[in-house]
Amino acid sequence: MTFANKCNEIFDEIVKLYHVTDDVDAVFSNPFAPDSIEHSLARKNWIDAVQWHLEDIIRDENIDPVEALTLKRRIDRSNQDRTDLVEEIDAYFRQQYAAVDVLPGATINTESPAWAIDRLSILALKIWHMREQTERTDADAAHIAKCQTKLDVLLEQRDDLTTAINQLLDDIAGGRKFMKVYRQMKMYNDPETNPVLYGKK
Repeated sequence: MTFANKCNEIFDEIVKLYHVTDDVDAVFSNPFAPDSIEHSLARKNWIDAVQWHLEDIIRDENIDPVEALTLKRRIDRSNQDRTDLVEEIDAYFRQQYAAVDVLPGATINTESPAWAIDRLSILALKIWHMREQTERTDADAAHIAKCQTKLDVLLEQRDDLTTAINQLLDDIAGGRKFMKVYRQMKMYNDPETNPVLYGKK
């Protein structure tokens, strides 16, 4: 099985696992061996699944403002965890391809493999939830048809992205492309670079 196809399989499994409880506070029991790439991919998708539902909750117009602020802080932490995991997955790829001889004229991709895989993880969630919309019994036929059209596009998008990631990894392995990992360096999370946090007047 190619790498991106394996990602899709893991992401679908974890999205399904999340919806067993459908609870943002559920404890995640990772089904894969620690220190394996599968373990990192599963944890990445779980973070995305929880954050997806936190984003739903915070959009409740009747939410208590204090609760909303608490959720916003939690979403911020989740975004940082997500970024850290993407960088961890890219480090895995750097190690995997460290011995590859880069060919003359090799080019760099617009994004690293892990950031493309991040999009696959989000697509797994979009597909799950859009499919839910097509199965609603309390919605009219127009809504079902509209959501089915969107679901078809999402499935095609996942197929295309899966192919593109597999091609990218083949190109890196063959020396036709090379990768770099740029840390996100999010300034708003850093007390040394966010002026509100370090007290700039």
